[in-house]
Amino acid sequence: MPTATTFGLFCAAALALIVVPGPAVTYVVTQSVDRGRRAGILSAFGVAGGGLVHVAAATVGLSALVASSASAFTVVKLVGAAYLIAIGLLRLLRRDEPSSVSDTGHVPDRRLFLQGVVVNVFNPKTALFFLAFLPQFVDPGRGDVAVQIAVLGCTFVVIAVFSDSTYALVASALAGRIRGSRRAAQVKRYVSGTIFVALGATAAAARR
Repeated sequence: MPTATTFGLFCAAALALIVVPGPAVTYVVTQSVDRGRRAGILSAFGVAGGGLVHVAAATVGLSALVASSASAFTVVKLVGAAYLIAIGLLRLLRRDEPSSVSDTGHVPDRRLFLQGVVVNVFNPKTALFFLAFLPQFVDPGRGDVAVQIAVLGCTFVVIAVFSDSTYALVASALAGRIRGSRRAAQVKRYVSGTIFVALGATAAAARR
């Protein structure tokens, strides 16, 4: 296992990287603004679930395969991009937007969670990030490398879920001030739909 000093440095570095808003935070905030606090929190946990998939993949070497194979990277990238763009287009094309979050219609918790998982799982940048970042804090002389990677990766995910959940809570609180306005609901629909399409386009343009 890493030394206490190494582990502390890892946590500090991870926190510094996590708090900077990226695609995952944008996704969580969009869900929180569009559907409320519960949706934002569930999305944050879904993203964390996707992160655990990447940790497992990095542990067994799948991330290395994606990093080394242009075709594997392209497939993962395009599937994730298509999913995000599809969500965005569905929101943009939805005609009957309710006037308040309470009237948006119930979306099952499981679906919200799984959407977050899918969004993160099909983000090849996350796989490459774990592959590049985690080994920097691994010491082969202090035990099994795979175990160290798994521990560091899970720690990263735990820190991330707390950070993403905070963003969700803040976004929901701010969005609450404009709820009840039909005009605001229409603006949220267009903004959230555009963000999802933009995230998808960004994912599609990602390079190895």
